[in-house]
Amino acid sequence: MGIHHDDIAKVRASADIVALIGEHTDIKRSGRNWMARCPLHGERTPSLSVNAERGVYYCFGCQRSGDAITFVQEIEKLDFIGAVESLASRYGVQLRYTTHSEGATRVRKRLLLDAVAEAVDFYHKRLLDGADAGAARGYLRSRGYDRSVVGRYRLGWAPDSWDELAKHLRLNAADLKDSGLGFVNKSGRMQDSFRARVMFPIADERGDFSGFGGRILPGQEGPKYKNTIGEAAVYDKSRLLYGLHAHREGIVKEGEAIVCEGYTDVIGFANAGILRAVATCGTALTEEHIKLLKRFSANRLVLAFDTDSAGLAAAERVYEWEQKFELDVRVADLPPGVDPDDVAREDPAELARAVREAIPYMRFRMERALSAGDLSSPEGRARAAARAVDVVSEHPNELVRDPYLEEIAQVCRVDVARLRELASKPRPKPPTTGRRVQSDRTRQDRTRPEWEDREVPDAPGEYTNGTAPEATLTDSLATAAEDEAIRLVIDQPDQAVLLHANLFGHSVRQEAFQALRDHGFAGAPDRCGPQAAGLLRRLAVEGFDADRDDVLAGVARLAGRRTLDGIGHGLRSYGAADETRIEVSRSFTWLKRELEKLDEPSTRRRAVEELLPWLIGHAEWRAR
Repeated sequence: MGIHHDDIAKVRASADIVALIGEHTDIKRSGRNWMARCPLHGERTPSLSVNAERGVYYCFGCQRSGDAITFVQEIEKLDFIGAVESLASRYGVQLRYTTHSEGATRVRKRLLLDAVAEAVDFYHKRLLDGADAGAARGYLRSRGYDRSVVGRYRLGWAPDSWDELAKHLRLNAADLKDSGLGFVNKSGRMQDSFRARVMFPIADERGDFSGFGGRILPGQEGPKYKNTIGEAAVYDKSRLLYGLHAHREGIVKEGEAIVCEGYTDVIGFANAGILRAVATCGTALTEEHIKLLKRFSANRLVLAFDTDSAGLAAAERVYEWEQKFELDVRVADLPPGVDPDDVAREDPAELARAVREAIPYMRFRMERALSAGDLSSPEGRARAAARAVDVVSEHPNELVRDPYLEEIAQVCRVDVARLRELASKPRPKPPTTGRRVQSDRTRQDRTRPEWEDREVPDAPGEYTNGTAPEATLTDSLATAAEDEAIRLVIDQPDQAVLLHANLFGHSVRQEAFQALRDHGFAGAPDRCGPQAAGLLRRLAVEGFDADRDDVLAGVARLAGRRTLDGIGHGLRSYGAADETRIEVSRSFTWLKRELEKLDEPSTRRRAVEELLPWLIGHAEWRAR
């Protein structure tokens, strides 16, 4: 059920975030803020900063952030409404709920999750005590799973009967089906979904059990693994990772997640002392999985399964995720054809080494293409080079591709220039089905002038004052200036009218600024994505102590150089007498002169006052 926004705001205003966090860790005042060792991840030195005035926290170690509600969600493993209800009871806030239908939906989902949790207990007790589970217990012992491992992961046994679980749960037909635990068979009888299988309960990131993976015993007929049916209302395999809830602290602490294909592999890593492995649940790795892992600060993914298997998406998607989510994707250096669980039992130190020395995904694929070839003859080297170039060409970044092309040239003894030529040829795209619909934005892009702003840096020496375009500056300088502008608006909300989201070069900062401008700091984190919300909270706890004019000048300088760079590119596409070139050249000259004025204290404020509106208007014109 929903809770009225006004009541949620009352809960936030009533909660004492310093006292809440102080119940779980030592917290001490440090200037305007409070500092503590973050209880959400393992650490020895304080990195959690708390701003009591604004009621927010930010951890500079694990990058988690939030308010009192978020903290209770994290520390007590509650959902949002549960955390609000817990705080409301503590601080005496009376809550009002929204429509009855919303409440009924929430209640039913809870009923289904409770049914799955009860099934976990049923299967687990059956494994521990059931006379019919002897073979299952023997199988688990053969894999090195003692009673503590079975208890930690709540492993179970589904009896070889038609409806024993259904009778135990006493659910109606609709709830049995929607929970994924059973169905109504052709005879009209309720029937269990799983029979004669070792059961691996699958929890979501909050710890709620929502489904199962069932493994058949060796030597029995049927598919090796069977998962909860996709139609189950509380089970979505594209958003679930086995072991995530159990190993979330290890993932946060190391900033790394190991992605496996099997549930036993996850447990194998844990038995080897590596507590950051997860597994997909019978599906390929998806973008939702990546987003989920990023929420737990996983900036590096180590793939610990066959990269040709169904567990991995297409290579182009992996490279896209690396760029989009700032990920480092690597492949564990495991022996070919060996499961991580086997290595964990035979040589745990070797498993740790394989993860520690994991190689970049691109290198793994390139080296495999080369090793499959016959390098003893010119013909064999040519074929191997062609295969390796096909692999390298899939990567969208030329700066990444080129060093690999040089390695291929050296190994195969061919001219690197020929390989670059081969790699630059368009790769055939897979055929698409159905008619392609062209968006309005695509049609507009074809009519835009060629001198429009771009992100490609201009040629060296184009700027007579010796200043390089913004695109060649370090990311840290650009993000520092934009962060300072957001700090300014947090501290002085009235300054937001001078700025616009299109002045920011980073999408997360655009989103954070827009939410801040539209809803103020109190409401902004709830109206934007987790990255933007985390950024806002971090900047709030850091505080603002810079000069207002310096900050505005920094934003104008960055946005102006990006715009100048784009206009400069376009000028080269027109003839000397072209009227459009003359008009654009005037804009180029004016903008360059105004940017130079930002460096002089006597002309800086006036330049900022003229530049910011012009840059905002120019960006809005481009977007039309």
